[in-house]
Amino acid sequence: MDSDWLSAFADVFSAVGTVGAFLVGFLLLRREHRREADRAEDERRAQAARISAWVELIRKVDGGRELAFHIHNASDMPIYEVELPMPTRDGEEPGSEFVGLVPPGRTVQRAAPQDWLRTYVEPEPVEIEFLDSAGRRWSRDEQGSLSRADAQAPVTSADTR
Repeated sequence: MDSDWLSAFADVFSAVGTVGAFLVGFLLLRREHRREADRAEDERRAQAARISAWVELIRKVDGGRELAFHIHNASDMPIYEVELPMPTRDGEEPGSEFVGLVPPGRTVQRAAPQDWLRTYVEPEPVEIEFLDSAGRRWSRDEQGSLSRADAQAPVTSADTR
């Protein structure tokens, strides 16, 4: 009887060990999958993270002042379809300043609306939307937050575009 009890205990211990090993393996696999998804998202965001836009006062050659948008591409690839969405007043149609292409390593300037000059104090970030070199649309708001503009849901690792 003692050997039957010992054999049953060994079988139960072996079964619990097998299930435990499976659970640990499954948890480690999930953790690695999350890590890989985070790495893939970082790779997708790498170029977009190097794009910035701001408005700043510049001196013209004739001594006058002009407010200008600055779009800086610190990445190694161009960005496309660059737009600067303009704030709207009540009842106005939303508009944007279309810039087009910004080459790698360059800062492009465009004139800002003259009425902004009245409230200008110092350089400040502005909203920007653009396509990265892989064709993904991005948006950066005035606070610097970067998000995918063409996706409502968070980006998943299955997104290969």
